[in-house]
Order: sequence, then C-alpha cells, then structure tokens
Amino acid sequence: LIAMGDSAGATLATVATRRLRGWQGARPVDLQVLVYPVTDAGFDTASYREFAQGHLLSADDMRWFWDHYCPDVAARRHPDASPLQASDLAGLPPARIFTAECDPLRDEGEAYGERLAAAGVDCETVRCPGLLHAFLSMIHYSPNAARAFDRIVQSLAAPDDDHRP
Repeated sequence: LIAMGDSAGATLATVATRRLRGWQGARPVDLQVLVYPVTDAGFDTASYREFAQGHLLSADDMRWFWDHYCPDVAARRHPDASPLQASDLAGLPPARIFTAECDPLRDEGEAYGERLAAAGVDCETVRCPGLLHAFLSMIHYSPNAARAFDRIVQSLAAPDDDHRP
C-alpha cells in the first residue's frame, strides 16, 4: 500500500499515514511518496523568500490557499494541517520526498524529510533541479520534469523490501 500525492495531496498522504500508524486492524502503509508537499503554514523559509513571485506558485497564492483551507490561523499549527509540526514521526513507513528546486514549498518539504530521518524513518529526499511546483503536469514538454517523473516511478517500482507485505 502506497500513500502518494503531490502538493496538497501529499499533505493528505502524510496525515493519513501518520493517523494510520499503530491503528489496530489497519493495513499498514508500505511507502509514502510525497511530491512537493505542503508541510507547514509558516511562510518563513528561504525558498518562500527566494521564489515568492515569478515561479508559477507564488507566496501570495499559498497565503490565499491557506486562508481558504484553514482560515483559523492558530489551527494551522495542528499537525493535520502542518505535518512538520507533528511532535512524533517515529514508526512511519519509508518515505520518498521529491521537491522542486524553484518552489516556495521546497524548504518545508526538505525539512519534513529531515524530521522523518531524525525520527528513524527510512527517508530519501530528492531536490529536482530547475523545476517549478506542479512539475508533474510538465512531463511531456520538460526533459527535467520527465526525468523527475521517471525517478518517482522508480521509487514506486522498488519499495524497500523490508517493508513490503
């Protein structure tokens, strides 16, 4: 069983995976594949500043999304909204995280990967060079996006044997 998503869908995959951890009778998730995930509502990373405008997804776009998804600013700190805020990430299944180099969300996705690794989770984080947020929609006309897509597919084809059903 693979929990996978891109952008907000990757956020939902992280939340579902964390909530299923240890749940009696639940089929365990074998692998998480998170593509340019939204993991925090902080808007304060270097990538947010560097790619605030002019790179498809803007910092203003993200503020608009957050204002509509979770208007209560205090509630955005909850790990179901901002997975990076979870106090315990131990015991989660292996993760493969793919970030886009030119994306405001890059640093928070990579920080989530660091948190998973620090919690003992088998996690590989890949920064995809030269790419923008939503690069999965660009695979037919961007060679870099096509290469990143191939790498994502490879991560699906060969999950860690220790965690296979």
